[in-house]
Amino acid sequence: MEINALNKLLGNIDLYLLDQILKNRFTKEMMMLDAGCGEGRNTHYFIQKGYRVVGVDANPSAISMARISGRTLDTNFDPQRFQVANLEDIPFHTAAFDVVLSSAVLHFAKSKDHFLALLKEHMRVLKQGGIFWLRMCTDAGGAFELLDQSSLLMQKLPDGTERFILTESLIKEIMIEYQLSLLEPAKSVVVHNKRAMGVFVFQKEGRTK
Repeated sequence: MEINALNKLLGNIDLYLLDQILKNRFTKEMMMLDAGCGEGRNTHYFIQKGYRVVGVDANPSAISMARISGRTLDTNFDPQRFQVANLEDIPFHTAAFDVVLSSAVLHFAKSKDHFLALLKEHMRVLKQGGIFWLRMCTDAGGAFELLDQSSLLMQKLPDGTERFILTESLIKEIMIEYQLSLLEPAKSVVVHNKRAMGVFVFQKEGRTK
């Protein structure tokens, strides 16, 4: 495939989401939610290939762009599949989705309580047996020292950003709470002395919360 055609097919997709596509993790029968979809960069492949994907984001301008992109990629695409919504109140019924995608969103939670509230809503709309693909900032690899060891608040990172950090202890906590299991080992990309970005592919084994 030519580079231009490949770029059109994949767009600016997260490489670690592409990794899951190449592993045949998703099927066209699955209902998929991109939670915090922004302008929809992670949905371009799924739209063009006929997957049942929808997206929500709190930014109306981003949703407008996602709708335009969706119609550009597929003239039959229903722009209402992208909705303006806060992640604290996702506008879909309980257990609506087989897959929930969260790419570089949850590390903007303002505190641990806020993170847990957002996660609870993600888990509410995810079916039992569903897949939760999560990418966010972690404390892996010693990329930086946590200023707040209890991980209750956002942290100021050496790269100048401020993010909520998913720590090892918090990972264990949420896996127990929602009966999550890892479908493959968790991974973190460490940018030395700057930050670490983790990728997790969870399966929700327990009851719907």
